[in-house]
Amino acid sequence: MMSHPQRLHTTMMIVPTGVGAAIGGYAGDALPVARAIATVTDRLITHPNVLNGAQLYWPLANAYYVEGYGLDQFAAGRWHLQPVHQNAIGLVFDQAVEADLRWRHLQAADAARATLGLNITGHVTTDAPLGVQLSQAQAATWGTLERPDSLLRAVAHLLQSGCTAIAVIARFPDDGDSDALTAYRQGQGVDPLAGAEAVISHLVVRQFQVPCAHAPALLPLALDPTISPRSAAEELGYTFLPCVLAGLSRAPQFSATAQAHSISAREVDALVVPASSLGGSAVLSLSGTATQIIAVEDNTTCLTVGASALGLSVVTVQSYLEAIGAIAAQRAGIAASALRPQILPLQSLLHP
Repeated sequence: MMSHPQRLHTTMMIVPTGVGAAIGGYAGDALPVARAIATVTDRLITHPNVLNGAQLYWPLANAYYVEGYGLDQFAAGRWHLQPVHQNAIGLVFDQAVEADLRWRHLQAADAARATLGLNITGHVTTDAPLGVQLSQAQAATWGTLERPDSLLRAVAHLLQSGCTAIAVIARFPDDGDSDALTAYRQGQGVDPLAGAEAVISHLVVRQFQVPCAHAPALLPLALDPTISPRSAAEELGYTFLPCVLAGLSRAPQFSATAQAHSISAREVDALVVPASSLGGSAVLSLSGTATQIIAVEDNTTCLTVGASALGLSVVTVQSYLEAIGAIAAQRAGIAASALRPQILPLQSLLHP
């Protein structure tokens, strides 16, 4: 008798960037959640904001590192994810990065080649300073580039040279005395860099449909013994590049059509997202499908976009610990109601 392999269980985890998430709004502090979820699902699809921890990272064999714009296109069914064994990574340096700071990043890349065996094939410098500018309101951060054309020309050169994934190192404004940065280092408020980082990677992925992530180039901050553990990863060394390189090394490629072994949005069984930030593109695309949306209340954000306001059907849980239980039950084919102390009698679906 022919046996049929069990379908792989797939979970997507999103923590929106730059909205002050209590978990995932700081330096890699959502990575423990991702590690735990990865043990109760066959495939975990998430994005750099979850997996990046500056010089810290954790290899997850069943995790897929997908940039936010690509994640939205995937969830909408426009793109498929194509797993890879190894990408050829190219580096783009903003012309505004000073020589010493540039060398620090190049040494980090060489260290990743020598110690992790990553395939980093070369680097280019933009033909003009990118001109990163930061903006912030109470609920979010964002940013702009004065010269996006210069970035796109540099990426195009790397792709023509055979690179299949792009790491961008842009010079960000130093603002060590700002109230926003002080609050962030204390584990409060919103990441002042996150919004601008998303703009950079979104631009590259939208234009070229290749994996991309960004590492901001900044001068080291003065020592502060009182910083929060959630922000501490960004206090180490001179660069945030190592986690980006590790993530990009096996980031799936994008394809407009299904190919052998590709992953499509209809295979996503569960989507885990903060309960107050359900208005994102990926959430709305997967709502109304077979995907079970799990809304986590403990992971508060500066947003107030809940399920009731949008008319979404979700499973609301208090914590990521409870979310992990919901995923494990779904993967095992167990109705969540069977895990509660009381079960209501079965009801007739026909009314007299």
